[in-house]
Amino acid sequence: MKKFALIVAGGAGQRMGAEVPKQFIQIAGKPILIWTIERFTAFDKDISIVLVLPESQFDYWREIALEFNFSKGIVLAKGGETRFQSVKSGLSQIPDEGIVFIHDGVRPLVSAETIDNCYRMALEKGNALPVAPVVESLRYVDGDQSKHIDRSRYRLVQTPQTFKVSIIKQAYQQAELAFFTDDASVCEANGVPINLVDGNTENLKITRPKDLLIAKALLK
Repeated sequence: MKKFALIVAGGAGQRMGAEVPKQFIQIAGKPILIWTIERFTAFDKDISIVLVLPESQFDYWREIALEFNFSKGIVLAKGGETRFQSVKSGLSQIPDEGIVFIHDGVRPLVSAETIDNCYRMALEKGNALPVAPVVESLRYVDGDQSKHIDRSRYRLVQTPQTFKVSIIKQAYQQAELAFFTDDASVCEANGVPINLVDGNTENLKITRPKDLLIAKALLK
């Protein structure tokens, strides 16, 4: 089945304090976004890439793509004000049949095993959500009170959240709601059960300067 990677990269880098959007910060000789895309092209050289960016960053991306030989085969889609709008814009560039990996542009450490886990589950059951166990203790806070929570019942959500294209496109026909924080929540609100698969613990989302240090060490 045809594979698509929908890479969502709408960050401005404000928490990073950087001069360029965080997806363009260089680590170990390459922008984060290039590292991220390469994870998917290494998984399948024939995968189709749709990159969602703010329209104001299109020209900057084209310069980088030319420098790193990514000038062909990547479709650009205009990002929206919210993640929901950005993903919907990206999906409009994808045919109705196939498997789509929807991935954060600033997660350059996703493993081939995680991508494969997602693909196999989505192919079998229609969708896949990569998760990692919670390793620290949790407490539920209610006002000035708190109580212990059983961490074994919780998982940390990662990307690529993976779907048969027809299923996720139908889900994105819904009106946007405030609790749609990821694609799985959109799909679930459309009445579709979500299937969990193992992610990889180093698949962090780079949002703060300390994340850059971790990613730099792992990518080297």
